[in-house]
Amino acid sequence: MAKTAYHRLIPRISLQNGLILNVFQEEPTMIIIAGLGNPGGKYDATRHNIGFHVIDALAAGQQTAVNQKKFKSHFAEIRVGSEKVLLVKPQTYMNLSGESIGHWMRYYQLTPDRLMVVYDDMDFAPGEVRLRQKGSAGSHNGMKSIIQHLGTTEFPRLRVGIGKPLWQDAASFVLARFTPEEIPVMRDAVTTAAEAAQCFVQEGIQMAMNRYNRKPEEPVQEKPANESAQEKEANQP
Repeated sequence: MAKTAYHRLIPRISLQNGLILNVFQEEPTMIIIAGLGNPGGKYDATRHNIGFHVIDALAAGQQTAVNQKKFKSHFAEIRVGSEKVLLVKPQTYMNLSGESIGHWMRYYQLTPDRLMVVYDDMDFAPGEVRLRQKGSAGSHNGMKSIIQHLGTTEFPRLRVGIGKPLWQDAASFVLARFTPEEIPVMRDAVTTAAEAAQCFVQEGIQMAMNRYNRKPEEPVQEKPANESAQEKEANQP
């Protein structure tokens, strides 16, 4: 992310020629990436917990685990490039996710653009990854709670598609496990979502959206500048 926008001056004391001087050093502020889910082993492999799995993948990529506890959550601190990143898994159950995230945002005195929330979305096919700069909660109760506690919808989010139920009601569907056919697709989606979250941290939400808002089968590549209008239309997600 842009250094001028997201770094702050921290006062330090320096001793020079016997005099105490106030010296200001530039340090990065925190970015929070929060994955939503329900606590407990019985929910671990359910569709509703895909946000937890993305957080675990980010932690595993830095040889750490999300096992510290504070503000009704499990958390870990990592570095992505020069940025300090707090990985958060609220342990309040989905419908109260905003309690934990609100605590963390106030603790670090962060603006909403320093938060990314990762969660499941039934409006996208299994494995589809979509980033958005801001927006409503839709039908997602975890997001409703976060918006209520933050008092704003102006924060980035990363949605991982889980598909729609064919015969179950929505509550039963999100609390069910993935089918054997869906498991490899979702495993790839978790990897892609973790990469997208890192892109957000290092290059900003717009670049992350441009690079990762695609269907699972679409390759990640830049479109050639000289492609025809027909090819452009065919390549739209």
